[in-house]
Amino acid sequence: KAVAMTALLEVIDLVKHYDTIEAVRGVSLSIQPGTCFGLLGPNGAGKTTTIEVVEDIIKPTSGDILYKGKPRSAQFGAEIGIQFQQTSLLSFLTVNETLKTFRNLYPATYDLQELIKLCRLEDFLDQYNDRISGGQQQRFMLALALVNKPELVFLDEPSTGLDPQARRNLWAIVQNIKAEGKTIVLTTHYMEEAEHLCDEIAVMDNGKIIARGS
Repeated sequence: KAVAMTALLEVIDLVKHYDTIEAVRGVSLSIQPGTCFGLLGPNGAGKTTTIEVVEDIIKPTSGDILYKGKPRSAQFGAEIGIQFQQTSLLSFLTVNETLKTFRNLYPATYDLQELIKLCRLEDFLDQYNDRISGGQQQRFMLALALVNKPELVFLDEPSTGLDPQARRNLWAIVQNIKAEGKTIVLTTHYMEEAEHLCDEIAVMDNGKIIARGS
């Protein structure tokens, strides 16, 4: 008889209100270790709010979030990596200097050369942060999200605004990350992206999950 795997991350009946707006209305998710889970839906569906509550950036109105079967603790913060939709970086630092700065914030980190190779940063390491292209910036953001060698990686619409080639480059990197056994939570509004990367998806609309499956 097959033993059911314990979910790495469980979201149980999550609700988030902003004054009179119900941004998230009773969302439940279960994410298995080593998989890529996609949260899809149009803009304003509640995807980013859901993810930000799960990441512990904003507080839920109600509901429970379990990591490895327990409420989130300091361990959760140390074991996750986040690629935000928008990140402001210091323009007077180079890509390499920024990577080193971020590495110094964590006790355990990726080997820098390994990370540079994984995210294909070799060609623009010495460029200033504000001098790199959109595709390069997304790969760089991904590297910053991975710097602490996280078990669980959150990618919030990572390929929005990229041209087709830059998007495919990013997809290849995400697949390499998955091949290393990491668990990925990806929000996107591109069905093609979800089909390419995700093992399981949930479709959100109007703050609720309206469909889920492979």
